Amino acid sequence: MALNFQVLKTRALTALAFVIVMLGGLSWSGWSFIFLFTVIHFGCWYEFVKLMKKINADNYVANSFLGLFYISLPIIMMIDLGFDASIFAKDQGIENLHTLQYSSVIPCGIIFSIWINDTMAYLVGSMIGRTPFSKISPKKTWEGTAGGAILCVIAIGYFSGHINSAKVLSQKHWIVIAAICAIAGTGGDLLESKLKRMADVKDSGSIMPGHGGFLDRFDSLLIAVPFVWFYLKLLA
Repeated sequence: MALNFQVLKTRALTALAFVIVMLGGLSWSGWSFIFLFTVIHFGCWYEFVKLMKKINADNYVANSFLGLFYISLPIIMMIDLGFDASIFAKDQGIENLHTLQYSSVIPCGIIFSIWINDTMAYLVGSMIGRTPFSKISPKKTWEGTAGGAILCVIAIGYFSGHINSAKVLSQKHWIVIAAICAIAGTGGDLLESKLKRMADVKDSGSIMPGHGGFLDRFDSLLIAVPFVWFYLKLLA
């Protein structure tokens, strides 16, 4: 797959605006974090219902209830990860900490992992990708997928060992989180691609030029978050 610089430019400019909005919502306050993911939640729901209508207009209402598991549950889990200080306390060996306090560290870590994985997979796949990864997403290659995952884990592992704010969780946990986001995020991308193929549409929406709609942008996040949540709550 040849690297298209015009497409890359459009994607980069849109991504810049997207990053500014996302970082603003994540870092300003707990309320802005909740507002940001409330917007994401309803944006994803709107597009999901549209896809269900195109896939099966007769039963789209019943099928749309799957969005409770596909969209609503991961968003709730993401918000919970932003406010659960006990995760940090457990990792630092602190007992009896029950303070409900917002921290952007874990949400940012998840989102950065997905961004790095997606970006590196696109660049590596564009430059050296030769072997198709799945018929569901013809442009995705094994080279790009593997390269994105490896570079994601390396980058998150490196930065988690050098940025003080990231040390609220140990480096080993960040490496696992990065791996989860890379693997589950790729699965989320394929799942949404399958839905789009069934609906016979290129993108779920058009709110972000070069990136599509809400589901196009957050498909990886919706699948990765539950796995990260279960890891941090039950295994970390």
